[in-house]
Amino acid sequence: MEENIQSFLTPTPIIDSGHKIVQEFALEVAGGLTDSVERAVKLYLAVRDDIRYDPYSPFYLPEHYRASYVLKRGRSFCVPKASLLCALGRACDIPSRVGLATVRNHLATKQLIDFLGTDLFVSHGFVELYLEGKWVKATPAFNRDLCRRHHVSPLEFNGREDSLFQPYNSENRKFMEYVALEGVFADIPVKHIMAGWKKAYGEDRVDSWIRKFEEEGERNLRDFESEDVLNQ
Repeated sequence: MEENIQSFLTPTPIIDSGHKIVQEFALEVAGGLTDSVERAVKLYLAVRDDIRYDPYSPFYLPEHYRASYVLKRGRSFCVPKASLLCALGRACDIPSRVGLATVRNHLATKQLIDFLGTDLFVSHGFVELYLEGKWVKATPAFNRDLCRRHHVSPLEFNGREDSLFQPYNSENRKFMEYVALEGVFADIPVKHIMAGWKKAYGEDRVDSWIRKFEEEGERNLRDFESEDVLNQ
């Protein structure tokens, strides 16, 4: 096991694995299971399906990525969902860290592509869990119901093999393409994410999203689940 493995077991200000509701949820989902792989799979499925994917969630403050906040809110985008899975993993004594990658999304909604101005998603979040002596990737972003709408099989995770977005959907159309790995982190690098978004999407565009959140009290900017799926 790596020398600095303790940093992937320790609560952080954002990945707050010691928070009461995180601990309680981890116990509810995986309590009674002694095998770490079984615990990891149960936690993965809970985050994947119980926390709905919502790309129009608040994103500009560290608290928006805090695991306890995400759990209470019940919906968010890939990085906060990854934060929650990391926290739950650590609460169950599974070393966990967040990975970020730039991906090209070939199966988003028309409205989301217009909102971002591109099909390039910067700082897409996934999780690495240390299981049976190795790091295994898990991607809990898209909940089961959303996958059905986009004609994509929900990503499964068995705790022994990497679970990353499929390159094609069920109709053999391009779905997700990994462009670059940005790195793995013991805590959520909010400044890195914000800088990458402003570079990719434009500072004025990102600032306009923040202003709208502040004006509307951090309510969702749009209703993602009602938007038009591309490549129907």
